[in-house]
Amino acid sequence: MPSRKFADGEVVRGRWPGSSLYYEVEILSHDSASQLYTVKYKDGTELELKENDIKPLTSFRQRKGGSTSSSPSRRRGSRSRSRSRSPGRPPKSARRSASASHQADIKEARREVEVKLTPLILKPFGNSISRYNGEPEHIERNDVPHKNTQEKFNLSQESSYIATQYSLRPKREEVKLKEIDSKEEKFVAKELAVRTFEVTPIRAKDLEFGGVPGVFLIMFGLPVFLFLLLLMCKQKDPSLLNFPPPLPALYELWETRVFGVYLLWFLIQVVFYLLPIGKVVEGTPLIDGRRLKYRLNGFYAFILTSAVIGTSLFQGVEFHYVYSHFLQFALAATVFCVVLSVYLYMRSLKAPRNDLSPASSGNAVYDFFIGRELNPRIGTFDLKYFCELRPGLIGWVVINLVMLLAEMKIQDRAVPSLAMILVNSFQLLYVVDALWNEEALLTTMDIIHDGFGFMLAFGDLVWVPFIYSFQAFYLVSHPNEVSWPMASLIIVLKFCGYVIFRGANSQKNAFRKNPSDPKLAHLKTIHTSTGKNLLVSGWWGFVRHPNYLGDLIMALAWSLACGFNHILPYFYIIYFTMLLVHREARDEYHCKKKYGVAWEKYCQRVPYRIFPYIY
Repeated sequence: MPSRKFADGEVVRGRWPGSSLYYEVEILSHDSASQLYTVKYKDGTELELKENDIKPLTSFRQRKGGSTSSSPSRRRGSRSRSRSRSPGRPPKSARRSASASHQADIKEARREVEVKLTPLILKPFGNSISRYNGEPEHIERNDVPHKNTQEKFNLSQESSYIATQYSLRPKREEVKLKEIDSKEEKFVAKELAVRTFEVTPIRAKDLEFGGVPGVFLIMFGLPVFLFLLLLMCKQKDPSLLNFPPPLPALYELWETRVFGVYLLWFLIQVVFYLLPIGKVVEGTPLIDGRRLKYRLNGFYAFILTSAVIGTSLFQGVEFHYVYSHFLQFALAATVFCVVLSVYLYMRSLKAPRNDLSPASSGNAVYDFFIGRELNPRIGTFDLKYFCELRPGLIGWVVINLVMLLAEMKIQDRAVPSLAMILVNSFQLLYVVDALWNEEALLTTMDIIHDGFGFMLAFGDLVWVPFIYSFQAFYLVSHPNEVSWPMASLIIVLKFCGYVIFRGANSQKNAFRKNPSDPKLAHLKTIHTSTGKNLLVSGWWGFVRHPNYLGDLIMALAWSLACGFNHILPYFYIIYFTMLLVHREARDEYHCKKKYGVAWEKYCQRVPYRIFPYIY
């Protein structure tokens, strides 16, 4: 899989064959066999060039107008000159007139070169800070569009030669000019650096989730919907015809003891997170070039949690308390999530601009939801990274175990039902897989793009443990007897989904770590202007998001174990499909903006997004 430096559609400088002159060209294609680039010049000429004959636009800097060389007499420091006039020398006044005229011509040529070259120096192209992605350039309000773009960049060789090779200014003026140019270059470099690392709030039209009204409804609507769903599931007949369910009094949902138990659970996971076990890795580069360090000990935390739970069961701790106070635990987690979100927003107001999330907008309501600070930390304790996998995900497994024990107690069973065993086993595998491959979390949108606000806090601490365990909660009050042939089909479906899910994620993570790995040499790629490659074969040549496809197949297997008596246990697969379709749309938007022409070519090669031959 030979590497290439320049992407299709990238604007660079190409050397004209047989000369040392470079002109602006556009990369059309690349032949991996001959390692030649097909380029197109401004006049429409198409040629094949080697990679050494192509340079990024940023490698060309404007040369100083003043020559650093001086005549021999000046180098010797002699100020004496011969005042005799040779027969062929014109009169003094004529010489001055000609010299002034010549200087005026050169000044005009220099002015022309400076005006025309300034956009090339200040405007980043190609492999510079702001990547060219093949999208049309936008004209600013004060910009005057040129009638002929070729005139803008094609410089006269004579004027360019004169302006850059000769200087008729006195030496003192040359020194001043150098000082001015040096100051200008420092100012431009500083300005570019500031623009590079400045976090610009996104425009109102780019706000996701329906903007401010949408996130306002989500923040109030999701908790209400969660409790209605749990109340529906506790009914004897959870049919949609019985909606809405009877609502308990608010004081019945709050218990200080339950809130204390939840805080104890959260603190135990904090202690496990801070243990100096597991390897330390670096995350993706931040906007200022820093790479945060993360300790990967999620799987060890799960083992320690299992040991604590097992010891508690052996000591006779009654876990049925969690089932009988399930709504109270959900409310406790919601209150904790709101308090945490307020803290996160307040501390983000003092955070440096470089620490803010690319998704932040400047609107208080929207930023409270999406998260204003990208990586909020207390010392080395990363709040977002901790909440992504620890309290909620491990808590999901504990709740499933509680539901299994509750089923045996309420239904007077000696062993759990086959349906409950399937649900617990499938979801246990899912959680263990996530914790074992914890490092893959560092390249997800949640970590590198979204801030830590109400959206992720509620999702990680409330939605995951109390909605993802919904099938097990349903089976406690609504048993379903699954035959072994049906169970076999469900297991095969789960296995197929897991193979797609794990295969796609492993392929992606291996490629991100080392694109030159010989084991990946059979994979085809499309080069982008960012320097990265897009996979267009293997799992990622099947659909654009094969990991989402595998995820949805596994979710379907979880729901099938609950039977077909009610639609309620299928809420998860319905919700999860909507979630992943929305996330896929977000991925498409960001990838198109980032990769431009290369992404369009990728979409042509891989037309289906999640479901083959459907979507």
